[in-house]
Amino acid sequence: MHPESYSPAREVEAVFVVRVFVVARKVAVQTEAHHDLHLVVDNYAAHKHPKVKAWLKRHPRFHIHFTPTSSSWLNLVEHWFRELTNKRIRRSVFRNLDELVNAITNFIDAHNEDPQRFIWTAPVQRILDKIEQARKNLDKIQSA
Repeated sequence: MHPESYSPAREVEAVFVVRVFVVARKVAVQTEAHHDLHLVVDNYAAHKHPKVKAWLKRHPRFHIHFTPTSSSWLNLVEHWFRELTNKRIRRSVFRNLDELVNAITNFIDAHNEDPQRFIWTAPVQRILDKIEQARKNLDKIQSA
């Protein structure tokens, strides 16, 4: 039995965060040591977890940058995670964390066999209008 604070969603968050840092380490090995590495992530709470902060402190060449709150339209990763959720995780049953990790890994492997380029279809003016509205909202917050 799991403690009251147990949440399968937290386990999924942890898996994704671990996966990000596994990839980050691979990039670090392939990048000359004198180069800093910048990670751009969304504002998901898992990315601000104390263990993540501790890892970053131990690896000073990594710098983390967060996309603005409520700007997932900027983050194409959100599209990919929606695909993962809809096509593999939702309505599935996993008896343990290993089964979940294997399902995610298998999905990634299958996806990478035939990756498809994401083609942005939003009209430029709509994007620019959203940026302008975000600036106005930020100005209101900063001047308050």
